[in-house]
Amino acid sequence: MTLGKTFKTEGIILKRSNFGEADRILTVFTKHFGKISILAKGIRRTTSRKGGNLELFNQVVIFAAKGKNLDIVTEVEVINSFKDWRVDLKKVAAAYQLCELVDKLSAEGVENNEVYDLLVNSFINLSPITNYQSLITNFEVSLLQSLGFWPKGRPVGNTNLDLYIEDLINRKLKAKNFFNQVSVSQS
Repeated sequence: MTLGKTFKTEGIILKRSNFGEADRILTVFTKHFGKISILAKGIRRTTSRKGGNLELFNQVVIFAAKGKNLDIVTEVEVINSFKDWRVDLKKVAAAYQLCELVDKLSAEGVENNEVYDLLVNSFINLSPITNYQSLITNFEVSLLQSLGFWPKGRPVGNTNLDLYIEDLINRKLKAKNFFNQVSVSQS
């Protein structure tokens, strides 16, 4: 990933999973390294100072040290926690869907500034938006184009993008069902 023993990068937290008694493995889409998995030691302890900064969807600056298997978070600074839309369940569900798409379609360790900027701008645009499906569809097309899965300029037409993406990743998208359930219950 990097040549030095320590590094600094900016990223969005896509996913997290518990590891051991007090640690978490984070999946972060970064500006400089693309998608990475990184270990946050002791983050689940109530005394952890990093815990609140390493929440899902946060845009952060991560300082990390090289580890044997996984790089280890040493320090973190929040750039944007997107507080504006975190209180709206539909917007959180849409953010989950965007993160799942980036996580499933992008390869580990492949830098792609276009995808990073697309994700950050989509999170910023979640605040004022009411047409979530339009934002998600535009994101899907732009993401597929940025990653080379869809030719630029080719119209979507009657293509079911969700089925196309599920065919690419060989599994069902989970966040789509969550978004649909939230949309129905909030209506």
